Amino acid sequence: MSEVNLNQSFSTGETQNNKNYLLPLTAMTTLFFLWGFITVLNDVLIPRLKAVFDLSYTEAMLIQFCFFGAYFIVSLPAGMLVRKVGYRKGVIIGLTVAALGCCLFYPAAAVHQYSLFLAALFILAGGITILQVSANPYVAALGPVETASSRLNLAQALNSLGTTIGPIVGAALFFGGTGALINEAAQADSVKVPYLMIAGALLTIAIVFAFLKLPELHEHHGDETDVVAERPLREAKHLLMGVIGIFCYVGAEVSIGSFLVNYFADPSIAGLEEHAAAKLISYYWGGAMIGRFVGAYLMQTVKPWKVLVFNSAMVIGLLLLTVNTSGNLAMYSVLAIGLFNSIMFPTIFTLSIEGLDSQTSKGSGWLCLAIVGGAIVPLIQGFVADAANIQISFLIPAVCYVFILWFAFNVTKLQQTWQATK
Repeated sequence: MSEVNLNQSFSTGETQNNKNYLLPLTAMTTLFFLWGFITVLNDVLIPRLKAVFDLSYTEAMLIQFCFFGAYFIVSLPAGMLVRKVGYRKGVIIGLTVAALGCCLFYPAAAVHQYSLFLAALFILAGGITILQVSANPYVAALGPVETASSRLNLAQALNSLGTTIGPIVGAALFFGGTGALINEAAQADSVKVPYLMIAGALLTIAIVFAFLKLPELHEHHGDETDVVAERPLREAKHLLMGVIGIFCYVGAEVSIGSFLVNYFADPSIAGLEEHAAAKLISYYWGGAMIGRFVGAYLMQTVKPWKVLVFNSAMVIGLLLLTVNTSGNLAMYSVLAIGLFNSIMFPTIFTLSIEGLDSQTSKGSGWLCLAIVGGAIVPLIQGFVADAANIQISFLIPAVCYVFILWFAFNVTKLQQTWQATK
């Protein structure tokens, strides 16, 4: 969920070609790993706080609402901030704000207030949003332009690694490796140390960046003599449908991950203890990491929209399977969704901005705002889980994937309509 379209050129100076960027690259890839790790910790934090505060599913999903709502609220101000202070300072500010959010988990646990946890999550996510705006072009700048793409792919791979191992570490820290914390359900202390450790790591990287000498970045604005009247983006139907597609995808992906621990604890599914169920989330996100490499290979020869059709149809089938079965079949079918989720975000993103030319950056901004789906869809699924049951609630993300399937089938025609009326 961190793919970003980059329309920048970088001026690094000829003398910088010989510089050793190993240290800043190491710091940046560590940063990508950390924000993937932090984001996926919510999937383990939700059942922990649900038990601590005796929350309904709807109330528990406020965790994702506050976290991903920050993307929608902070994205545009973050862009203005980064344009004013520059990318390096933007990274430092983002790290500092995220660390502050992590530190606020300590007083929230001390006073045992759920609202303070939500406030801490919002601040943490606000910091990560600033990092999203700053970090991708920074990675591209840390070395020769010719290898910028490979550096970005490495950073994204580290992000996926963070989402894969995060649930394992979170299960051990929040619940105890053998469920030792099960008798402390009335206390929220189990989240203090993990988030203080993350805060320390974020502040350490911020200090490293404060002392690193990094390339100067200059946005590419194109040739002023070639400026032509731009068509309103609202006429680009493939972009508008892509915005809805990103909303649906991020919302469904986050919502499924958010419910897995409680779903696997259901006696009709697996009846697992929370610490054991939390570890299984790694298979969901690990499948997404593997699928990203497989999808990248396939799309060298298969049209992206066809891969998107296949993957969305598979996810719909798996969701219908998990809703209508029980036991291991229901459990493993929902875990397998991660494998087919893998290529969806970047594929929907790139199909949506195709042909936008000079308005590509603006279109990309619209798509990034649609990440707010991660705040809304889990809340809707939580409401259904409370009103009916948790198994039936998985029909909500299924509806999201039905739209993605429709988008995949129709995006080529929508693109052609936009191109034909230029």
